[in-house]
Amino acid sequence: MPPAINLKIVTNNVGWSVLSKISTFGLKFVTVPILARILSPQEFGVVAVAQTVVMFLTMIGSAGLAASLVLQREEDMETVHSVFWANLAMAGLMGAGLYLWADLFAGLLGAAEAAYLLKIMALLIPIQLCGDVAYSLLARRMAFDKDAAWSVTSESIGAISAVGLALLGWGIWALVAQLFISALVRLAGLFYATRYRPHLVLSLGKLSRLAKFSLGITGSEIFNFITFQSPLVIVSRYLGLADAGAYSAANRFSSIPNQVVLSALMGVLFPAFSQMNDDRERRTHALMLSTQVSTVFLAPMMFGIWAIAEPGMLLIFGQQWAYAWPVLGLLALSKGIMSPCGTFIPYLKGAGQSTVLWWVAVFRAALVYGCVSYGAMTGGLVEAMIWLCIANAITLVFYSWAVFRSSGTAFLPGFYATSRPMVTAVIMALAVRFLLDHIKHDLPGAAMQVIVGSLAGGLIYAVLFVLTERALLRKLLQLARDRRVAASGL
Repeated sequence: MPPAINLKIVTNNVGWSVLSKISTFGLKFVTVPILARILSPQEFGVVAVAQTVVMFLTMIGSAGLAASLVLQREEDMETVHSVFWANLAMAGLMGAGLYLWADLFAGLLGAAEAAYLLKIMALLIPIQLCGDVAYSLLARRMAFDKDAAWSVTSESIGAISAVGLALLGWGIWALVAQLFISALVRLAGLFYATRYRPHLVLSLGKLSRLAKFSLGITGSEIFNFITFQSPLVIVSRYLGLADAGAYSAANRFSSIPNQVVLSALMGVLFPAFSQMNDDRERRTHALMLSTQVSTVFLAPMMFGIWAIAEPGMLLIFGQQWAYAWPVLGLLALSKGIMSPCGTFIPYLKGAGQSTVLWWVAVFRAALVYGCVSYGAMTGGLVEAMIWLCIANAITLVFYSWAVFRSSGTAFLPGFYATSRPMVTAVIMALAVRFLLDHIKHDLPGAAMQVIVGSLAGGLIYAVLFVLTERALLRKLLQLARDRRVAASGL
């Protein structure tokens, strides 16, 4: 039986998860620019395209079965073992298929030169899928401290290895080695942390009972994957590997705030929401509060990157990537637009609303694919990113409507409350951009521009937050006091 959910458990686990993400993406903050200065945009592009295929097949191979374990009231080991072997069988099939048809996949993606990498990276699929069950056990036990420890360890070893190998002249193989080393260390760590050992048990009846939810989750994840990865495929196919490399490098960096805050929240909120199914009012309240808080943290980060994208790209990635600063800014802008939607996926998963999740994912994938394709074919990389922003703005409204409708929340008040911090962040970003445009010639270099822009943005947003979010601030302070009282036993 998973532990009873309360504020202390949720905040502790979010804290561990955020710490893990800060550590791992802090490494990326350091290592990605180093690798970008050593390797070429073409090398980044080839690995990014190959990794996209592997991620897609890995997601299909899991069939959502491991996620469904989190919703189970009891930790039935017969079900757990059955899911493990089902995942492993699918992993074998996916890996073999990728190896055999690597040339076909690479050709379809417009990167025929990546075929040899696909054959090698096919081995990543069983490595990654074998750890899904162990991770789900940690999630349902709310043991994110153990997951955090092994995430940091695996990413650290992989990142350090990649930089070392790149400096030794391994080129593209440094990036490939990073993926394998991180995956293997994490797999070993998950099995060690859970003490899980697979037994030769397979119950088709147990698997069939998970099918409805898992298929809905799989369908939504397939279309979410299309949403997130189709821009890279479109850029590679229509604009070439150099632009794909520029997109990949900018996307890696602009994704760091999202992946630090959002992925940490999503991992913890899914099991938390799943244990509130008997209390709809409590679950709806948790949805609104978590959405407001995540937007307060995410929106200023993403719009702040947009504001300092020009000096930031030069400072972090170097002169050879400086031309791509509009791409970095627009990618950050597109992610900032979606910041109020950060908690919607774990809410719908935890509430068992996989059908709603599936339809929203289909709508968003079609919209993003169509808009980005139009931009790439009629303009170029920058135009494609502008159309990505437009697609995300439309998605924000539709996604919010669908989630608020399923939770019984009035759309307009809910949309206003959750989007207000984003509007505040937009005002802050515009002010910073205006400031830098007028004083950048008086600042000595890109580093000083980034520092001044960041400090000014933080100050402006803090003032605007206090002025516009007093009710939320009072609520958070009250929750903090309640937590301290509960911890002291008074």
